Amino acid sequence: MSPLPPLPHPDGPGAAQSYQARHLLGLPADVVVDEVETLALSRFAGARWDVAPEGTEPLVPPARTAAGSEPGVLRTSRHTTLAGPYAGPGAGLPPGTSFVFDVVCPRERGDVPYPGGGDRDGIGRAFPGGLPVREEERVVAFLVAAARRLGGSVRTDVGNPAGPGVVLTPDPGVAVDMTLYSDVWLDPNAALSLVARQNPRTRLATEGKSYEGPPKGIADLPLYPGEKMDPALRRALHAAADDVDIKALTTGAVLDGYGLIVDLGMDGLVAVEVGGEEALPLLLRGLPWTVDGAVSYRVRWEPRDLVESQQEQPSLDHQVARKRAAEVVAHVVRTLHDAVGGEIADEAEFLVDPEDL
Repeated sequence: MSPLPPLPHPDGPGAAQSYQARHLLGLPADVVVDEVETLALSRFAGARWDVAPEGTEPLVPPARTAAGSEPGVLRTSRHTTLAGPYAGPGAGLPPGTSFVFDVVCPRERGDVPYPGGGDRDGIGRAFPGGLPVREEERVVAFLVAAARRLGGSVRTDVGNPAGPGVVLTPDPGVAVDMTLYSDVWLDPNAALSLVARQNPRTRLATEGKSYEGPPKGIADLPLYPGEKMDPALRRALHAAADDVDIKALTTGAVLDGYGLIVDLGMDGLVAVEVGGEEALPLLLRGLPWTVDGAVSYRVRWEPRDLVESQQEQPSLDHQVARKRAAEVVAHVVRTLHDAVGGEIADEAEFLVDPEDL
C-alpha cells in the first residue's frame, strides 16, 4: 500500500470556502479504513465513496478507486465529504493518531451553548460562539460518535481565523446503553427469569395498584367551578363514566410492551424496555426479518446523579459506577441475545458484534 499523503494546508488548493466548515477525524493505527464507511452507512442513507482509497473493500460500489497515494473521498450527502486517509502526524491531534480524514461540510451555526447545561461530549466547549445546527450538527455528532467508537479524536473548525479549533477525544466509557433488535418476543416472565439468573435484584416494572373505584361522594360534586347541572343528571354521567372505566379495566388487552428493573444500589439502576419498534437503525432496514418492524430490547443505565452523567469530566466515583453499570448492561444484552438472536446497536446506532460485549 502506498504511503499516506500529508494533510493539505487549510489555505491550500481545495480549501474550505467561507460558507463551509472543516473538521478533522483522527484515528489510531488499529482501525481499518473500511470501518469508517460502515459507520457512515449507519448514519447517512446515501453514504458512498466517490473515490475509494487503495486497499479498501467498499460495501457500496464506488465511483472509482484511488490511484497510488491519492486520498479517498467518502460522501455522506450532497454537501459533505470526508477526504482521506491522510498521514496523522502534524494534524494537531493527540499522539497515537495514525491517519486523518479531512471533513468539509456546510457551516451552519445557531445559538450559543446554554450556560450550565450538560456538555458530555464537549460540543459546547468546541463551539462557544454558536452550536452547529442542521447538516453541520449531524456531521459533528457523527464525527464524535465515530471517534468514540474507534478510539479516535476530532479537531473542530480547522482553518477558522476566529480560533484554532478544539480537540475532542470522546471517552468510550460514556456509551453504556445498548439496544437489541430481534424478531422474537420474550414473554415478560421469561425475560425476568433470564435476567434474574445473574442479577437477583431484577423485577418486572409492571406492578400497579388495584382499582378501588372513584372517590366517595364525587358524583355529588360539580364537574367544574360554577356548574349548576341537575344532580340526577350529574350522577348519571358519573355512573356512565364509571362503566367505561370498569369495562376497560376488566377487558383483556394485548401486551405490547413491558419493562424490567435491575437495582444496582448506589450505582443506580439498569432498565430494560421491551416493545415493538419501527424506527430501526439504517443498516437493519429492509432486511427480511425487519420488513414489518422488530422487537426492541432497550437496555439503559439510569445513574443516581443525572446531572453529573452529562458532565464532560464527571467525578471518579461516577466513572467507577458507570463502569460497573456498563458491565451489567453488556451482560443483560448478551443474555437476551443468546435467547432471541438478532442484532445489537450501541446508543449511536452503530452495530455491535456480540463477541465484543
